[in-house]
Amino acid sequence: MRILGLSGYYHDSAAALLVDGQLVAAAQEERFSRVKHDSGFPGKAAAWCLEAGGVAPRELDAVAFYDKPFLKFERLLETYLAFAPRGFASFRKAMPVWIREKLFLKGLIAKELKALDPDVDWAARLLFSEHHMSHAASAFYPSPFEEAVVLTMDGVGEWATGSAALGSGTELQIFKEMHFPHSLGLLYSALTYYLGFKVNSGEYKVMGLAPYGEPTHARTMLDKLIDVKPDGSFRLDQAYFNYCTGLTMTNARFDALFGRPPRTPDQPLEQFHMDIAASVQAVTEEVMLRLTRSLAAETGRRTLCLAGGVALNCVANGKILRDGKFDEIWIQPAAGDAGGSVGAAYLAYHQLHDRPRRRSNEDAMSGAYLGPEFAQGEIEARLRAVGAEFTVLSDEELTDAAAQDLSDGKALGWFQGRMEFGPRALGNRSIIADPRSPEMQKTLNLKVKFRESFRPFAPAVLEEDCQAWFDLDRTSPYMLLVAEVAERHRIAETEEDRKLFGIERLNRPRSAVPAITHVDHSARIQTVSTATNPRFHALLSRFKGLTGCPILVNTSFNVRGEPIVHTPEDAFRCFMGSGIERLAVGNCWLRKEAQTAPETHDYREQFALD
Repeated sequence: MRILGLSGYYHDSAAALLVDGQLVAAAQEERFSRVKHDSGFPGKAAAWCLEAGGVAPRELDAVAFYDKPFLKFERLLETYLAFAPRGFASFRKAMPVWIREKLFLKGLIAKELKALDPDVDWAARLLFSEHHMSHAASAFYPSPFEEAVVLTMDGVGEWATGSAALGSGTELQIFKEMHFPHSLGLLYSALTYYLGFKVNSGEYKVMGLAPYGEPTHARTMLDKLIDVKPDGSFRLDQAYFNYCTGLTMTNARFDALFGRPPRTPDQPLEQFHMDIAASVQAVTEEVMLRLTRSLAAETGRRTLCLAGGVALNCVANGKILRDGKFDEIWIQPAAGDAGGSVGAAYLAYHQLHDRPRRRSNEDAMSGAYLGPEFAQGEIEARLRAVGAEFTVLSDEELTDAAAQDLSDGKALGWFQGRMEFGPRALGNRSIIADPRSPEMQKTLNLKVKFRESFRPFAPAVLEEDCQAWFDLDRTSPYMLLVAEVAERHRIAETEEDRKLFGIERLNRPRSAVPAITHVDHSARIQTVSTATNPRFHALLSRFKGLTGCPILVNTSFNVRGEPIVHTPEDAFRCFMGSGIERLAVGNCWLRKEAQTAPETHDYREQFALD
């Protein structure tokens, strides 16, 4: 049985292909279109998935979409009616798009699918799942668990903003929901907007900014913005928000509560903004802990799955793990809307067609390496076509050269194997560097990624060495858990250090691996195993042999505002337009100083800043 899952028309459009219950391909449209968070129909991603799986369009048994547009339209109409006459400007902007396109999404999707095969009756094969069921299915069915509680939290789907489900075998049933306008995801997005970052894109910046501040406004948020019950259920006071009726997230009353208007993107970050970030992060963690504690007590289950955009908050995930109410936690690596394509396909397979699950002690996401790859011959031809100068090395020579240059302080673009599915680069479309350098965080942020200096970087660590370096007693293959650097690797604070506040703390080395140690001694950890990524594991092992350190900085292969690179040409352009000094594409080895093609700094202007 062959099922194509789709998500789209909001943000992070994606496609996924399930063949006889096995996830064989998944990719986001942004990687093909080069438009970050592309919200259009995922036509290129869908076409690639079918090609990768060797499935002709006419051979598909079903196409499953992750959302139910009529329910979403109902929510929009009821919201506008409830707040009328406020919200007319937003209503006037939204309705033409819905009446022209989104309300008749089945016909629109069927029309788009005609590009795959014009002779197929696509409307007869289309299925629609509810948004939060798609999220829940994306978390439970690929997980290694036979039974689990499944918690999903995001901005909003149709009506639901959060849900709790029980999964057992092929059965998956939601038994609790929270409904719009009460949303933990929208609360976090509202503060993202207030801090001057882009909604649906900049939330991770808020999480990264939080450790520079103190949660001095958390009490105000809990008293005024959000009423949280002991079981984690909550209500938001809509008097402070504008997302139901307006074109902004917050309003003048919100501004008055915190004593100033929203920050504009060009204004400097002050201690106030860092404290706001720390406060909303603390509130989010409190809600998540109350929810997971109550679900553990109510269900008696000891395994938990997480999905939805809030599940990308790896700091909260780490605290849920350390709270100990669940023995095991599994988080969908594409937890946001892109992963909804995976969930929709699994729902069609297991619930509609009643097919059994594939049992395994491992999860079914294949390390998230589910995207396109390029054969060595094709890589060489593509690089020659863009004027690249390169040497072809053996596997061992490539590993040796990369490890040596990394130990010498070079930044390396690492393009290998299948592209990752989801927002994280996990060692196949990565920029990597030496974590021991006190200057590397600043260098990567300002000269390579062209982004804000406060942004932290994640470590990739040999799975077998994780516990020796971090306070984490399990694997974290998807970079979705935060834990602290082990005490023995930290550098003790001086009296002068303790006097520093906010961004002043940025450049003080806090451990033996300062480039991946955040100001609170935390790190967003990726454990690397030979089973899922033998080439990246070999590079880490060789770097450890040279330096004694089994860790590398791992950040996504792109510059600010650009989707992660997809093709060898994308990799070469990013290499030539940034401060990356070495590039490995397959077995092709490129040195910046050997290139004769002109540097392409202007290519960055193609991408809107996130």
